[in-house]
Amino acid sequence: MDLFIVYWGAVVVLFVVGVIQVIIKAKKNESVKPGLKLIIASIIMVVIGAGACAVILSNLKISH
Repeated sequence: MDLFIVYWGAVVVLFVVGVIQVIIKAKKNESVKPGLKLIIASIIMVVIGAGACAVILSNLKISH
């Protein structure tokens, strides 16, 4: 359960830091690529984490 909380905490932190970077760098007319990369990474982590949770909660067996 602790790993679950750490994983979702990391997702939230990456997303928030990415959004803050995009806002600050957009105001300064700098490149927003690093912030966008963090946001994309957090979205990918959400998709993977949600998929894993769905498999665990539904007791599906992935093996053929």
